[in-house]
Amino acid sequence: MTSYQDFITQNEDRDGVRFSWNVWPSSRLEATRMVVPVGCMYTPLKERPDLPPICYDPVLCTRNACRAVLNPFCQVDYRSKVWHCNFCFQRNAFPPQYAGISEQHQPAELIPQFSTIEYTLQRGGTSGPLIYLIVLDTCMDDEDFQAVKESLQMSLSLMPPNALVGLITFGKMVHVHELGCEGCSKSYVFRGTKDLNAKQIQDMLGLGGSGRGQQQQMRGGPVPPQQQSNETFNRFLQPVHKCDMSLTDLLGELQRDPWPVPTGKRPLRSTGVALSIAIGLLECTYPNTGGRIMLFMGGPGTQGPGMVVDEELKNPMRSHHDLEKDNARHVRKAIKHYEALSRRAAENGHVVDIFACQLDQTGLHEIKSFPNVTGGYMVMGDSFNTALFKQTFQRVFSKDMRGEFKMAFCATLEVKTSRELRVSGAIGPCISLDRKGPNVSETEIGVGGTCAWKMCGLEPQTTLGVFFEIVNQHTAPVPQGGRGCIQFITQYQHSSGQRRVRVTTCARNWVDASNVQHIAMGFDQEAAAVMMSRVAVFRAEGDDGPDVLRWLDRMLIRLCQKFGEYHKDDPGSFRLADNFSLYPQFMFHLRRSQFLQVFNNSPDETAYYRHILNREDVTNSLIMIQPILYSYSFHGPPEPVLLDSSSILVDRILLLDTFFQILIFHGETIAQWKKAGYQSDPQYESFRQLLQAPVDDAGEILQVRFPMPRYIETEHGGSQARFLLSKVNPSQTHNNMFAWGQDAAGAPVLTDDVSLQVFMEHLKKLAVSNTS
Repeated sequence: MTSYQDFITQNEDRDGVRFSWNVWPSSRLEATRMVVPVGCMYTPLKERPDLPPICYDPVLCTRNACRAVLNPFCQVDYRSKVWHCNFCFQRNAFPPQYAGISEQHQPAELIPQFSTIEYTLQRGGTSGPLIYLIVLDTCMDDEDFQAVKESLQMSLSLMPPNALVGLITFGKMVHVHELGCEGCSKSYVFRGTKDLNAKQIQDMLGLGGSGRGQQQQMRGGPVPPQQQSNETFNRFLQPVHKCDMSLTDLLGELQRDPWPVPTGKRPLRSTGVALSIAIGLLECTYPNTGGRIMLFMGGPGTQGPGMVVDEELKNPMRSHHDLEKDNARHVRKAIKHYEALSRRAAENGHVVDIFACQLDQTGLHEIKSFPNVTGGYMVMGDSFNTALFKQTFQRVFSKDMRGEFKMAFCATLEVKTSRELRVSGAIGPCISLDRKGPNVSETEIGVGGTCAWKMCGLEPQTTLGVFFEIVNQHTAPVPQGGRGCIQFITQYQHSSGQRRVRVTTCARNWVDASNVQHIAMGFDQEAAAVMMSRVAVFRAEGDDGPDVLRWLDRMLIRLCQKFGEYHKDDPGSFRLADNFSLYPQFMFHLRRSQFLQVFNNSPDETAYYRHILNREDVTNSLIMIQPILYSYSFHGPPEPVLLDSSSILVDRILLLDTFFQILIFHGETIAQWKKAGYQSDPQYESFRQLLQAPVDDAGEILQVRFPMPRYIETEHGGSQARFLLSKVNPSQTHNNMFAWGQDAAGAPVLTDDVSLQVFMEHLKKLAVSNTS
């Protein structure tokens, strides 16, 4: 008999779905009493090597208000060749090509193991080539500028040969470069202080038509004469195989922005206008076609629309304190400008990636709407001349086992539900399609008021949190014994140009919520923790930090009161079931994390961390919330240990994985031995192997993770040991290290934060009291 944990793992591997509750209460009132909302983490393009290639179109329900896809949960009458939709109960006839089906010869979409299935659409042909429009900041220092140019030259060899590529550079002025001219470089120059709409850009660049002519030409179709005269835009967007040599030379010849920068001033950087022109260019030429605008910036915008800070160095970049006090004069206008641009990009199906590398802030806080809305990458680093940037950028073009790029474009996700459920909203890198229907809830969580969302960019790890509401009132609950169904339909443009549809259909049992034990058994604490973290981060964007923490605390107390076992007013009697026991410590670490605690983080860092949390799957999100700590010693093989200050011992090496950093920490004795050079002595080969083991394990993580984490090696007393000390539970601090009963083996942490033990004691008191 499989356990619930096996059931959860199988569902995640097969369908890319993890529900917070794997059985559902039969009424809305009971669902609200369960505290954690009914919902799931869904990874639309979860990698599955065993998915059969279905080269025909899906069979849809004939009812116009439904249009659900045939799936294993439908009732099928093989004799009369009809099927009953499990969402609206419509009786549908199979199309003629299904005449030969029987119980022994089922089509793939009716086989239970293919509750997720992918169709390659035969109608509509293939989309045009992929588009990469590079937008490059030329106000960097020489070392960074040379490094980013070399990375871009390298990337040309990784792009598909038929992909279109373009180049825009910006400093005080914005240059749109022609790529079709031989012998000399030509560019159109725009002022960096004046915003332009799409029509003005189209007229100034001499762009006529919509770009469909070139797409037909790429497919080998004839181009009408009136469209041939409009092919002027191919001066700016050329196939890689035609222009790779000339573009490589052009990048090599590029110089830093020649405009002089007086002492005490910042370079004049026209980021807002450069992005506006890039979006306008693709809007005029390739609307609703998969394309990426890749922005490389080495500092904040300092002039024109979208400026983040003025050019005077004496005026520092805004901090969280400035944002709270409304003391950042450019922020609101900049955010408004970039949000309007990101909506335009999303409506046309274009992804905007941001690669920002500088020791100071670059304006990610203002520009974050681009990756958050279009599904683009956000990468933050100290310099373009680091392995962190270079390898991360290289992984953008990584391929799967079939040799195809791990990126999809112009995706839409539609959610169908059975009548007892409604969709409350989604949280992730998406934008609403404003598609109303009977299954759309009035209660919104995240991006709500719709049952369909657009994701311009989609990768195998992109994960959305989708939230649901139970329709039935307490007086008319859902009958027991039935199952509720949810179907996710993801249409997207594959990197090969094919249009594909991936359909995932899930079903869960309805149960009487008065049976608390039955409901509790279906709780997935890991998925619930990640979903609540997304809701908390979504709320933190608009609410004060302390209000969000109080809301998290209230939710945790209510959950413990509902599902804990205890005697009233007796904290010592409090117990949680195994599948709830880790949830409080997830919430403890979430409260302390950089997602909700902005102290000692810049607004740019907060925007970056929250963006990554909102797109990763459950496993990676949990590593961000509660980092993993491994211990290496002579006492046995490497083992995971508690994320606690008591784990920091003198004779141990620790490997900390926070997702954003991989840190190796040498205990005091280990560090002394290493300084003495024992690892170089053949007598101490075991010590050399001990030092090497965490390095090898760290290397394995660094090879596969995107974006590439920062790699840190430190030791007891080292300045970078602060990264470890800030993450561990401070069970030993400078206040209690000499208290009676304390174990003196661990390392004290200099902090006034409460420890997990104190947090749990307070939680137990509040959960068992009558007044809380």
